[in-house]
Amino acid sequence: MPKVDYALMYVTDDSIKDDNSFFHILEASLKGGATIIQLREKTCDTQTFYQRALRCKEICEKYNTPLLINDRLDIALAIDADGVHIGQTDMPYAVARILLGNSKIIGLSVSNKEQAEQPNAQAADYIGISPIFSTNTKTTDLAKPLGIAGLKEIRQLYAKPIVCIGGINKNNTRDLMGHGADGIAIVSAISKADNPEEASRELKNILCKTGTN
Repeated sequence: MPKVDYALMYVTDDSIKDDNSFFHILEASLKGGATIIQLREKTCDTQTFYQRALRCKEICEKYNTPLLINDRLDIALAIDADGVHIGQTDMPYAVARILLGNSKIIGLSVSNKEQAEQPNAQAADYIGISPIFSTNTKTTDLAKPLGIAGLKEIRQLYAKPIVCIGGINKNNTRDLMGHGADGIAIVSAISKADNPEEASRELKNILCKTGTN
C-alpha cells in the first residue's frame, strides 16, 4: 500500500443537503490542502450516498487525494474507493479486510485505551480516536473526551498512525501534533467556516510547522 498522508482529513458534513454547497466545500478543502477525505453520510438513502460518493471520487481523483467511505463497505466497493473508516459496531475489521483486499485503507474508531489495544485496532491501517475534545458535530453516543492525556496514553501503546477527531480547530491543533497525533480529522472547522479553503490552508500551515506535511 502506498504511504498515506493522514495529516489533514476532511470529514464531509452530512448536515449539508444542498449538493452545490456540499461539493463546493469539499473542493475548497482540497484546494486548501486536505490530504485525505472521508465521506460520512448517516441519514441519506443508499442511492443518494452512492451518487455523492461517485462525485466525491471524481473530485478527489482530480486532486490525487485518497477517498474513504465512512461505515458503508458496499458503497466503498461500488465506487472502488481507497478505503473505509469503520466504527466499533460496524463490520468487523477482519471481514472488511477480506472484502476490500490488502491494497485498501481501513481505519477504525477508538474511544479509549482498551479499544486501542484490541486486535482489530492493532491490525487497522490507522485509528481515529474520538472525541478528543467536546464537540457538537455528533450529538449522540459520545464517549467522554479523551483530551491530550488520553492521546498520550494511547500513543504509548499504538505504533501506527493516530488521527484525532472532535472539537479540533486552529487553536488546539498544534498541541495535538506535539503530543503524538499523526493527523487531525475536521468537520465543522472547515464546513462551517466563512472561507473553507482558507480555513483548510490555515490548518495545513499549522501542521506543516509542527513537522507534519
